Amino acid sequence: MLVERKSAASGLHGLTRTVSRRMRWAGAMRRRLYITDSLVVVGAVAVGWLTQQFTATTDQGTLRDASLLALTWLLLLASTRTRGDEILGAGGKEYRLVAQATCLAFGTIAIARLIMGWEGNRTLLLTAFAVGITELLVGRRAWRYWLLCRREAGHFVSRSLVVGCTDDVGRLVAALDGKATQPYQVIGVTLTDSGQRTESKPAEPTLAGHRVVGDQGNVVATAARIGADTIIVAGENPGTPAFVRQLYSQLEGTPARLVLAHRAGEVLGSKAAFHPVQGLPLLARDIPTYRGGQLVYKRALDIVCSAVALLFIAVLTPFIALLIKADSRGPVFFSQERVGRDGTFFKMYKFRTMVTTAEADLEKLKDANDGAGPLFKLKSDPRVTRVGRVLRKLSLDELPQFWNVLKGDMSIVGPRPPLPQEATTYDGQVARRLYMKPGITGLWQVSGRSDLSWDESVRLDLSYVENWSVARDLQIMWRTGRAMIQPQGAY
Repeated sequence: MLVERKSAASGLHGLTRTVSRRMRWAGAMRRRLYITDSLVVVGAVAVGWLTQQFTATTDQGTLRDASLLALTWLLLLASTRTRGDEILGAGGKEYRLVAQATCLAFGTIAIARLIMGWEGNRTLLLTAFAVGITELLVGRRAWRYWLLCRREAGHFVSRSLVVGCTDDVGRLVAALDGKATQPYQVIGVTLTDSGQRTESKPAEPTLAGHRVVGDQGNVVATAARIGADTIIVAGENPGTPAFVRQLYSQLEGTPARLVLAHRAGEVLGSKAAFHPVQGLPLLARDIPTYRGGQLVYKRALDIVCSAVALLFIAVLTPFIALLIKADSRGPVFFSQERVGRDGTFFKMYKFRTMVTTAEADLEKLKDANDGAGPLFKLKSDPRVTRVGRVLRKLSLDELPQFWNVLKGDMSIVGPRPPLPQEATTYDGQVARRLYMKPGITGLWQVSGRSDLSWDESVRLDLSYVENWSVARDLQIMWRTGRAMIQPQGAY
């Protein structure tokens, strides 16, 4: 939940001066998007109008139609907050809002065309839509990439003070520090449970590498002193919601930002929605279901994608097989028993990347384990062949798993397929990973793979299981392509 108050500066001059830095870069980013969107819209409408003029048909719309379309399109892009501060660099949400504004613009013009009896603008609408929505999304993607690169260099981020108890602050700071492209840069933390410490155990001067500053009674003043433009309240603080309401009132009249990072968000996920009742903001979400129409769509997507992929894999397989055979003795394919949906067992297929004695050699290597939790992984595993190392780096060893998808054992997107001995260690919560078919890819693969801790891997899998959708699958598939080009944690 995000609360942002913007009005004339009053009172807290130190904080206002600090926030002006964020406002400058956010305003500059919005201007870049405005210019790009305007050029794309005008260009797409011009292409549509010219196409309409030079086609040998009676479909001859006027400049009035083209001008009205461009104006409506630009107004809806502006009014639906497609350039809002909260979605700058947000990816999926930003693209969705741009697509919705575009569809709304063309739908409005199409309805007006029917009501007013306008003729001759079908070619204009179809051409401008196809060209415009493609170029808008490509433009947004390019600017998002530029923004993320700037954030990796420490620019275009909100300098943040994190407030909360030690455990909640530590968990949130670890998540924010784990990725350089996060929109929030933690520059200090304030602990609300520091007063509970004894003199023999004073508050630590740092927490997770960040200095501990101020206390619960002077959060706003502390933020101004250290140069923070955003205050993030982590978890369930003492006095909530009175504590949050007090912060909100103190920030009123400044352009500062207040962010609430409540633990309930880990459960409710992205499908939560507000339902105001009698002035009370009730936060609700439907319990995820693992049967029904959405799974039919997911299975249809799996069948189509795996069938198309297997056509290309059939062409690549002879070449990969020759390389594997030339590099080491043994079969081309490797099969291993894995645990699927609802605890069923199946044979998962891969291209062989290890020597044939890999299982026998495992006992000698267990003490050097680099894996997380019950997983066994070695960054420099001597059992991996030279060709196998390349196949793993490019994720080509997993191509035969599309056969598992076509058979129905796996899905293209899902939790990581566990080994039987790993599944026996699952408690009741972790076992929820088995509610969905395991996937060739998933949040774990596009977020670091083997570089993830066990807890982070479990959290990502559970997040997917509890918030899955076909649209999210398509987004993860898109991110997987990028992860294959720039592999991280693949060994």
